[in-house]
Amino acid sequence: QVQLEESGGGLVQAGGSLRLSCAASVRTYSNYVKAWFRQAPGKEREFVAVIGWNGVIIKYADSAKGRFTISRDNAKNTVYLQMNSLKPEDTAVYYCAAAGTFSSGTYYRTERYYYWGQGTQVTVSS
Repeated sequence: QVQLEESGGGLVQAGGSLRLSCAASVRTYSNYVKAWFRQAPGKEREFVAVIGWNGVIIKYADSAKGRFTISRDNAKNTVYLQMNSLKPEDTAVYYCAAAGTFSSGTYYRTERYYYWGQGTQVTVSS
């Protein structure tokens, strides 16, 4: 079973940047679809970005467009989320997730993903 481990979270001022990483423990899953979700206190987990196995398919939530960039390095079994121009409303626990295939109709749904990391806290101060 694949394990996903996020890193790179922390405290940053508004307007700052962070780069999250998500490493998969099993190389076999390096070609899985990978996504980032986030969950703020008292809110449901929400989609942030997804990337297909070869990086061709990429989708963002409206809140992430123009500020966040998802990328992956299959040789390192790692997916990244570069977050720029951070806002206080970006404060949340960020989760990495993996699925076997990309679905154009459900890629933004949590139930689409088989594997999840434990999450990394991102806090943006005003």
